[in-house]
Amino acid sequence: MHEIRTEPSEEMWEYIRRQRRHTLELLVVCAVGLVPWTILLYFTLPSGYTVRQWRVTWVGFDVLLLLAMSATALLGWRRHRGVVVAAVATGALLVCDAWFDVSLALGTPAVWWSAALAVFVELPLAAFLLRKVLGMMSLAQWPRPR
Repeated sequence: MHEIRTEPSEEMWEYIRRQRRHTLELLVVCAVGLVPWTILLYFTLPSGYTVRQWRVTWVGFDVLLLLAMSATALLGWRRHRGVVVAAVATGALLVCDAWFDVSLALGTPAVWWSAALAVFVELPLAAFLLRKVLGMMSLAQWPRPR
């Protein structure tokens, strides 16, 4: 059977516009609120800190990255549109991984290894995924603004 698609009603378009506006307003409020919070953290956090659960944190992060990469590959092979979300999440996790690896290794001999992995592996892979997502999104048909 073929699915019959109809143009959304004017009420549906209004609902979509309202949801979009509320989402964007929420993001603006969060971004503005993050500025003083970030400044507060800069002045109040200690420059050094003894960490508990270091292994659990890093292994857990890498498991999360593994799951995101696996989901991206699986959804891509299945040609599922959810690959866009998975690829963006994987790209973001790769950028975070590069940032934390390098920033936590500053002042140690390991910084060079961390920087090399960031520059030659993590960041290029993140950029590749995000470029692919932008390419997929350019193929999408978006409703015209009213």
